[in-house]
Amino acid sequence: MSDTLMISVSGMRGHVGTDLTPELVARHAAAFGAWVRTAASPQIAGAHRSDTRPAVVLGRDARTSGPMFARAATAGLMSVGVDVIDLGVVPTPTVQMAVEHHRAGAGLILTASHNPIEWNALKFVGPDGIFLDEASGARVRALAEQGPPRMGWDGIGEVRDDPEAVGRHLDAVLALPTIDPAAIRRRGFHVALDCVRGAGATAMPALLERLGCRVSGINLQPDGHFPRPPEPIPENLGELGRLVQEVGADIGFAVDPDVDRLAVVDERGRPIGEDYTLAFAVRAVLDGRPTAAEIATVVVNLSTSLVVEDAARAGGARLVRAPVGEANVARAIRDEGAVIGGEGNGGVMLPALHIGRDAPLGVALILQLLAQSGAKVSELVAAAPRYSIVKAKGPRGPELQPLYDRLRKRFADAEVDERDGLRLAWRDRWLHVRPSGTEPIVRLIAEAPTEADAQALVAAGRDLLH
Repeated sequence: MSDTLMISVSGMRGHVGTDLTPELVARHAAAFGAWVRTAASPQIAGAHRSDTRPAVVLGRDARTSGPMFARAATAGLMSVGVDVIDLGVVPTPTVQMAVEHHRAGAGLILTASHNPIEWNALKFVGPDGIFLDEASGARVRALAEQGPPRMGWDGIGEVRDDPEAVGRHLDAVLALPTIDPAAIRRRGFHVALDCVRGAGATAMPALLERLGCRVSGINLQPDGHFPRPPEPIPENLGELGRLVQEVGADIGFAVDPDVDRLAVVDERGRPIGEDYTLAFAVRAVLDGRPTAAEIATVVVNLSTSLVVEDAARAGGARLVRAPVGEANVARAIRDEGAVIGGEGNGGVMLPALHIGRDAPLGVALILQLLAQSGAKVSELVAAAPRYSIVKAKGPRGPELQPLYDRLRKRFADAEVDERDGLRLAWRDRWLHVRPSGTEPIVRLIAEAPTEADAQALVAAGRDLLH
């Protein structure tokens, strides 16, 4: 396996044309379809009629390799007797919701999320709309290795389109009890929007228009030709910040290519950091709950900022941390009965809608918070406790446990969590070191009251890494 072909629990990603080829995509899609058939009822597993065959919902982001891989995936799924419900270019959360809407056997999403343009990926979604767990992912990989059983001429799956999926998604967001579209419309927000020429252009402008916002947009063509590094982190949002200033917008929103992550730029044109996306969403949900309601639970991952923990605490909620990864957070949300959760990379998850990261949902919740508070984005940031978060990368060797042991010895006074790499925590700061699930690297993330303190924690990790 090459250094850039990454195989994880819920899928695989790699460089187009070298790691990821149509043949590989077709084989793994066929394996996924075969898994769906074995997971379906015995009656479906032996059926040949289209009304009893299991179905897989297929969607993709706007990458130029998407049409090629969609055809390969469709062929693979059909070859094992699975019907395909094709959504075309749509946000990842739209696919997850469509799986539940159609009561499909699974969902397959072709997207490399925030990775650069030369990447693409397959992401496998279970019938519950959540990415596959370890056991199911291992079964799909085993089927791909051994070669899934193919159907004859009379058992091939069929294809049908679903052009209404994005509309249903937006309808469901606007129907949430937490969202008051009329109150948002009364504020008449002017929103600057950057969709990085990804799938966000299929949903975000329409949502903002339905909320009565005036939209000034850039990179709204869904053609996959990313004009900048596609991850919506502060250093990549300079053009959006300038747009906010030039047009006098109240807020700027940026999404990644598959629209499950959301970043915010304040009214002065300054990116505020992805963790505030979830912190603001948590505030909107907790502020909208009845005062007599039982204590709420908020679930985040181990690398999420303390600003989210502070927002949960201010809203009277308890906070639970889960290992990094959307599927881990999603299952913790479900198991804990949480009212909201997500990840500090701008991923907001609301089980009242569906248990998946959802940027359109994040937009609606943040506009709801601004509408109900009457505050500006910069004022909300200034009112919260401040921390500095530093994210770094390093080379990943064959064995990380010696690094973890050195860090534990170096910081013997820290609270230790080893569920996902190593997280060392103190009252007002933490360091998390873990192998990336999307790149062949080690991620080092630290947070502290000052940037110097956070940098010092990362530097200690870097020193011991070598």
